[in-house]
Amino acid sequence: MNWQQLQYLKPKNIKRLQDKFLRNFIQNQIPYHPYYRNLFKKNKISFDDIKTTDGLTKLPFTSKEDVAPTKSNPKRFLDFVLQPNKELIKKHASLNEKIKSILDKSHLYYEYKPIHIHFTTGRSANAVPILYTSYDLEKLEESGKRMIDIFNISSNETIINAFPYAPHLAFWQTFYAAKGANLRSLQTGGGKILGTEKIIKSTESMKASVLAGMPGYLYHLLRTAKEKKSKLNDLKLVVFGGERVPSGLRNKIKSLLSAMHSKNPRVLSSYAFTEGKAAWVECKEEAGYHLYPDLEFIEIVDKNNERVNEGEKGEIVYTTLDWRGSVFLRYKTGDVTKGLYFEKCPHCKRTLPRIDGSIERSSEYKEFKLAKIKGSFVNLNAFFPIMMSHKDIEEWQVEIRKKNNDPYEVDELIAYVAPNKKANFEKLKKDLRNKITTATEVTPQIVKVNLKELLQKLGMETELKEKRIVDNRKQ
Repeated sequence: MNWQQLQYLKPKNIKRLQDKFLRNFIQNQIPYHPYYRNLFKKNKISFDDIKTTDGLTKLPFTSKEDVAPTKSNPKRFLDFVLQPNKELIKKHASLNEKIKSILDKSHLYYEYKPIHIHFTTGRSANAVPILYTSYDLEKLEESGKRMIDIFNISSNETIINAFPYAPHLAFWQTFYAAKGANLRSLQTGGGKILGTEKIIKSTESMKASVLAGMPGYLYHLLRTAKEKKSKLNDLKLVVFGGERVPSGLRNKIKSLLSAMHSKNPRVLSSYAFTEGKAAWVECKEEAGYHLYPDLEFIEIVDKNNERVNEGEKGEIVYTTLDWRGSVFLRYKTGDVTKGLYFEKCPHCKRTLPRIDGSIERSSEYKEFKLAKIKGSFVNLNAFFPIMMSHKDIEEWQVEIRKKNNDPYEVDELIAYVAPNKKANFEKLKKDLRNKITTATEVTPQIVKVNLKELLQKLGMETELKEKRIVDNRKQ
């Protein structure tokens, strides 16, 4: 369906459209899917049994543990890739598809042959490959064009892609967004590839109006640009991806931009997980992430795995509606949102479903989400809004270690902080200790560190992603 029509459909018509897409996808694609073909058989569910999105509740959930490679099965992720063969096509394909597959082998290659790979971004060894076909890359480009439209970026603007160059969704979604919208762009590869100073100079000389990248790195880049007295007066939109963005960090970014003569700058964010194969964006701050209802179906479930009502908190569960390569049904992301909305967006008037922007990104740091410190489970995600938003902090890192590096000693939680030049460190230390203790029930040590030293500890320009939380306890 045409995007201009789709984004203003009435909710009941979106529901009808998604029912149709899901029905077609399960009947015509899932028979080629090793994992779900076996799952349907095991649970005695026919491919015709699920006719609407409400019918998805007949299926068990899928999680990363079902997909991630193991020592005994290092290629388990391939079970989630559509793999038609002569026997399956003969048994399940429509007459039209059977004829097409016989007469045109290139059609099968275009639709089903994996040619591009992204990896999930966890820091563990179990990064999962997500495979794209030529069909998928066209969808990735289409989703990118939709992002540009929602951001209201005009055709004469220039984008600087400062995401790290890697087989990760953030970099390639930005690349295909610029390509699809025919925008001039510079794919920098981030600080590790082109380098921060050259990115700043390029942003200035190319009169770039849009800058996209990881929140922590863009804050570092813009802070450096201000120190160098750069004039980024053409830069009017900063797009964050990869991490949750606290409101305090948005304000810091706006302050930096204003100091460099940017007028009325916008700071917007995106939400994505690699298994979803595309990113979703907000049209205005805190507006929520606008979905693509012809590409995916999202449901929100509570702790009992029951669907919640519109606007109620729960975990984001994803179902593919029109992708090839790696695809998923009822995939539990581990990410918790305050709600999913179907009402018209009050800002842009689109009627697309929207995920509330307050997302606890457990998929960011799955191995760090809950850590046992001094006998108590601590949600380490709590550090991000506290530290990122604090007006007196330039950079920070949290370390968990054993006292005196003795494996039998007690745990220690240390917050390394590079305060800004005007900060009163004793007041900052007291304030941080109170906030962290309240949020985590663990009292940290607060250690003052030189900014240059802390940037090195973070790996700001040497790592694909800065190392915010480091667990140095010997396991």
